[in-house]
Parts: sequence; C-alpha cells; structure tokens
Amino acid sequence: MDTFDLLLQGFATALTPAHLLWALLGCALGTAVGVLPGIAPATTVAMLLPITAKVDVTASMIFFAGIYYGAMYGGSTTSILLNTPGETASMVTAMEGNRMAKSGRAGQALATAAIGSFVAGTIATVVVTLFAPVVADHAVRLGPPEYFLLMVLAFTTVSAVLGQSTVRGLTALFVGLAVGLIGMDQISGQPRYTGNKPELLDGIDIVLVAVGLFAVAEVLHAALFEGKLAETQNRLTRVRMSRRDWRRSVPAWLRGAAIGAPFGCVPAGGTEIPTFLSYATEKKLAKGENQAEFGTTGAIEGVAGPEAANNATVTTALIPLLTLGIPTSNTTAVLLGAFQNYGIQPGPQLFATSAALVWALIASLYIGNLMLLVLNLPMAGLWVKLLRIPRPQLYAGILIFATVGAYGMRQSTFDLFLLYVIGAVGVVMRRFDFPTAPVVVGMILGPLAEAQLRNALSIGEGRWSVFALRPVSLALIVVILAVLVLPRAMKRRAARR
Repeated sequence: MDTFDLLLQGFATALTPAHLLWALLGCALGTAVGVLPGIAPATTVAMLLPITAKVDVTASMIFFAGIYYGAMYGGSTTSILLNTPGETASMVTAMEGNRMAKSGRAGQALATAAIGSFVAGTIATVVVTLFAPVVADHAVRLGPPEYFLLMVLAFTTVSAVLGQSTVRGLTALFVGLAVGLIGMDQISGQPRYTGNKPELLDGIDIVLVAVGLFAVAEVLHAALFEGKLAETQNRLTRVRMSRRDWRRSVPAWLRGAAIGAPFGCVPAGGTEIPTFLSYATEKKLAKGENQAEFGTTGAIEGVAGPEAANNATVTTALIPLLTLGIPTSNTTAVLLGAFQNYGIQPGPQLFATSAALVWALIASLYIGNLMLLVLNLPMAGLWVKLLRIPRPQLYAGILIFATVGAYGMRQSTFDLFLLYVIGAVGVVMRRFDFPTAPVVVGMILGPLAEAQLRNALSIGEGRWSVFALRPVSLALIVVILAVLVLPRAMKRRAARR
C-alpha cells in the first residue's frame, strides 16, 4: 500500500468525532499553557501525561500531538507581548516581536507568527509524511552495533547541544543512565540499585521523572529564586496583516521552513541553531527601510522567519523519534516516554507493527495545524488574558495537578516522595545550569543501549572489533568522534586567532 493510501486511512481514523475532540483539547490546552511565561512545551506535555493513563493509545497520541504543536504556537505570544520567552526557541522571536509590540504592532507580530507557524508546520508535516517511511525502511536493515552507536550519537549530541557546557550535559546524561539501571536486569533478572525497596523493582516510571524534573522543578525554582511577574504594558492591536506585511512575510516563512526542516531530521537536538540562522538570514537579506527596522521598531521578517524555522524543526524532529526511537529535544524525550508508557517502542518496526497509530498521528498533525490557526488568530485576545493570572496561583495549580497525577498512576505514597525528591534534584540542576533533557534521554535510551550492546557483542563473539568491521557502524564512530572533538578544536583555533 502506498503512502497516500496509508495517509488517507490515517485521516479516516483521526477524523472520528472522539479523536477530533482530543485533538482540539490538546491544541487548546497546549496553546493556553504555552502562552504562560516560563512554561516550556516539555513541561506542558510532562504535566499532562497522567491525564491519558486510561485513554485509548491512538487518542492519547493525537492529544499529545496537539499539545506539542499548541505549546510551540503559544510560546510566541508571551515572547512578543512580555519579552519573556518560555524556552530558547522563542528567544529570537522576542528580539523583534517585542519591539513591534512596543511600537504598536503587536497584532501584526502575532499574526505573522501564527500564520508562519501554520505554513512551516504544514510543509514540515509533508516532509514527515514522505520521508519517515523511507527512513524506517532503511533503518530495518540496521543491526545491534548500528543501533547502539546511534544511541551513543544521541547521547553525545543531545548532551553537547542542550545546555551551556558539554561537561554539564554529559553529567546530566550519566545521571539519567544511572536512574535507568534501577530495577530488574533485563537478561539476568537480578535486582539492581533498588536499596531493598520493593517499589523500585520495576524501575522508576519515566512519567514520574518527567513531571518531577520539568513541572515540579519549574514551580519550586520559581518559588525559591524568581521575582514577581511584571504586568504587560503592551496594547494589543487588531490581529491582522497589511498587504506590505504579507509581501515581507511570505518569503521569510518559506526560507524559515527550508532552514528548519533539515535540522529537525538530524538527531542533533535543539531549535536554537535554525532560529538564529533564520534571523541572521532575514537581517542580511533585508534592504533599506526594512533593514533599518531590525533592532529599532521591530522588523516583521525577524518574527516570521524564526517562527517558521522553529515550527519546521520541531515537526520534522518526529522523524528520528518515530523511525529510530531517538528524541532530539526535551519535548520529544517526554513524548518518547508517553509512547513507552503504552508499551510502544518507536523505531523502524513501528510503521509495520503500529501502522494505524502512526498514520493517524501524522494525519492529526495536519488537522492540529489547521485547528491552531483558527484558535490563534481570532482568540489571541483570550490567550493574552491568561497572562494576567498571578504567578503564585498559577504555579500552585501546576503543583497540585502534578501531585494528583503522580499519585493517580499507582496510588503510591512512595511515588509522591520520589516525585518531590526528583523535583528538588531538578531545582539544583537548574540552579547550576545542568540541562534536564539528557537525564530523560539517558533514562529512556540507557536500558535500550545496554541491550543492543550485549546483542552486538554476542554477534561479534565478545570482540569489540564488531563495531569497526561494519561500514555503517564505522561511519557512526567517525561522526561521534567529530561531535566530541570538532567543537573543542574550533574553539581553540578561534582563541589562538
């Protein structure tokens, strides 16, 4: 059956009333929480994970896809109006978007961000539709040595890209790997690092870690170390664009999508590079009066391009997640945990074993994109009102929601104790600039990497040379070494100059 027929079947599943309702709920919740300052998409998904514990798996994944998109859309609103980006991907949007808001063009900035996200998201979803099955077909031919090295590549790239320091990133990764070892050994059946606690024999639930590290740690850090949220003084103008705005925005959207889509396909993590690259491109291509607006009154291209690049990157990041089981960002790491919560392991076999689920999920991306355009343009004023919720009440609600959700999974007081211990660790990590995503990546991929390593050594009869004798695995070793060595070599060379 060809890709088009499979996509039509996916639409048939996604367009049922129940699934449409879950998609709408996910989009609305994702946008609403994404609008709130300081709450990143990963926090949103982690906080809402327990909601779907008893929900059908297809409905659950469609719901999370809506949250995933919605939180990315919503992040631009707080960046433009408050100059408070919830994550690094929104920093570039804030640079020009907030200047536009201060010069009385907040409506135009919000409009170009919403429409640009829709255009780039749709283009990137087409890329996912066409290329994800191709990647999956080639991935089936890989063996344990290649999969082990792919996971090592994910470890190194995510640890190096996320955070201010490679050493801190690798430290966070090893914390995640250590947590992933807790529980019963997959092969021998021996308990490992359980401290004679029967509650730990099954390991630590990924949902618990995600909620603790992202949601609880966010609240505790805000309560302990952050000041009060300043009220916005920006007046929201009508959310619409003039003909001149359209002429300037359309090329920027297309360039942003072209820059962002390839970065999402590569398992290297992060939206910082494509968004900054898009901003630099737009600033360089601008001429005359348009160029003069950059850094002064705010240039609309400086919002349109980076927002398109951001959404294209996060959409095509689903390709390595679905086809290789490798998360490339905080949010996809939490989404991987959501898959595993249902006993589904993303990878090359996913398109064969769970084809109906995958194609319904891809179809829901098209539907969610359209829903979000409808939600963002007419209802921008409503989202802005959410910014006026006092921070103490906002974070208290998140904490209650996370606590009830964690307890509801197994009705275990031990889980509640563990949740707040993990949250306290998350606060320490934030305080000392340790990235949290490598912890989740290490915890999820660590046990899988261990199994693939054992299988690879079994194939090689105990010889480590098995990794160098296969062309693909040898190429991956070269890439891993390049990721670890080249950035340091380039820094030293720049320092000498």
